[in-house]
Amino acid sequence: MTESGATTRQLPRGRHGLPREQVIASQRERILDAMAAAMTENGYAGTSVAAVLKRAGVSRETFYEQFRSKEDCFDAAYERAVGLMLGHLAAAGMATEAVAVPLDRIDRLLAAYLDGLIAEPAYARLFLVEVYAVGATAVARRAELQESFVDLVCQVLGARSEPQRFACRTLAAGLGAMVTARIAAGDPEGLPALRAPLLDLLRRSGDLYGTFGAPAASA
Repeated sequence: MTESGATTRQLPRGRHGLPREQVIASQRERILDAMAAAMTENGYAGTSVAAVLKRAGVSRETFYEQFRSKEDCFDAAYERAVGLMLGHLAAAGMATEAVAVPLDRIDRLLAAYLDGLIAEPAYARLFLVEVYAVGATAVARRAELQESFVDLVCQVLGARSEPQRFACRTLAAGLGAMVTARIAAGDPEGLPALRAPLLDLLRRSGDLYGTFGAPAASA
């Protein structure tokens, strides 16, 4: 899916014989795509329901059959962005189960995260930037998801102490700040450049982030 996805999945005009459930699902997906795409131009505050309707190609009545308000639509679009990202990370996680070297596993997870943002630039902006314009509930959800990412990093790097977990949390926060800056600046293509320096930082960290870098105990 791309920013133009909302305009490329219109249902056939006239009688099409599709089940109502499929029609509703298609309309909902187009509305969510349109919400994400519209905000790349005008931000959350500057995006009107009318702008979303125009991009999605649905009526106002159809919109309000599925969503109570613009904020409700944003919440649903945000959950879709989360689902897309978790899908990228889950696929990478399964692919790394047999990888023994922690840094190789982190490398693949990091690549999946960055590739996911690049693949879905409109949803990336919604997920990383526009969420802060919506309200405390959305921001709390964002923090909750970041903590889940911290858990994953701790597991891979063998973070066992509170100081190591705190270091992993700062690593995740630093990564989040850097990718948010790139997305906010409209530079998703610059995201891959973050990967090598982050891995180099981990290689030089000793046991700061976890036991993966600790020297082996002598016999």
